[in-house]
Amino acid sequence: MMLFLLFVAFPILLIFLLPKAKRIGKNNLPPGPKGLPFIGNFHQFDSLAPHIYFWKLSKKYGKIFSLKFGSTPIIVISSAKLAKEVLKTQDLAFCSRASHLGQQKLSYNGRDIVFAPYNDSWREMRKICVLHLFSQKKVQSSSLIREDEVSRMIKKISQHVVTSQITNLSNLMILLSSSIIFKVAFGIRYDEESHESRRFYFLFEEAATMMTSFFVSDFFPSLNWIDKLTGLTNRLDKNFKELDEIYEELIKQHLNPNRPKSMEGDILDVLLQLKKEKSTPIDLTLEDIKAIVMVISYVLKLSNIHFILYNTELILNGATWIIQITI
Repeated sequence: MMLFLLFVAFPILLIFLLPKAKRIGKNNLPPGPKGLPFIGNFHQFDSLAPHIYFWKLSKKYGKIFSLKFGSTPIIVISSAKLAKEVLKTQDLAFCSRASHLGQQKLSYNGRDIVFAPYNDSWREMRKICVLHLFSQKKVQSSSLIREDEVSRMIKKISQHVVTSQITNLSNLMILLSSSIIFKVAFGIRYDEESHESRRFYFLFEEAATMMTSFFVSDFFPSLNWIDKLTGLTNRLDKNFKELDEIYEELIKQHLNPNRPKSMEGDILDVLLQLKKEKSTPIDLTLEDIKAIVMVISYVLKLSNIHFILYNTELILNGATWIIQITI
């Protein structure tokens, strides 16, 4: 349906956009492959092996070249010297991320520390995370949680061995990572077969999909109606609403004086205390807290995979397992 609409609208849009494309083409950009009007180099891009695609272009156009995806110009660098110039020497000029619909929506319009633009607010948010959430003391305090969850996983594997059951290590790793996230961030532990656990897992996986989905409006702002027509915008709004409801529930539980002791000192509890005490240079809002928790959940999920693999080998008395994990 989306391709059909693009083909129908393409001739009409060319009449209005071709003059503008010619003006943009006069900008002083590095050399690169010629694209088509309106879509640019989208038809040439190899999404399955982008690194090989960029490597081939660097051989032809040099260590710095340009592409155009829709209305968005792209500059690609392909050398250690230029990478140092961009990522270190000129860091302040390039450190802000491009604004994409899915990421902005789920990060509460860039209120977190990953998708927010570089400014005073971002610097203060980063200080909060470094001093209160990611300090050495805080990381060490959660080591018992990680060790306990790894032990639970190893026990389950042992039970499968005794009963000759097939063990899906990929699923076990995902469940383990999720359990650690829930305990460290929210102070709760759901049974892996419970409705709440499945709900969390589905919504986080859906959010990851939405953050990396292709929204036509990101590259063709004038065609934002296509995202609505295909249902992608509604899917994003639904995911955001359901996640927001979960965060609201967790915040209410943490604000309850009779909350479980396991919630004391977790990431959400620390952020709520900072908001209550107003001990930070900026006034934390609930949206700020939700955005930080959203991003931290993904950071913990990635970092826990390395911890899990390392400790699994230790707990198995040095036995080396070669595991193919699909996540």
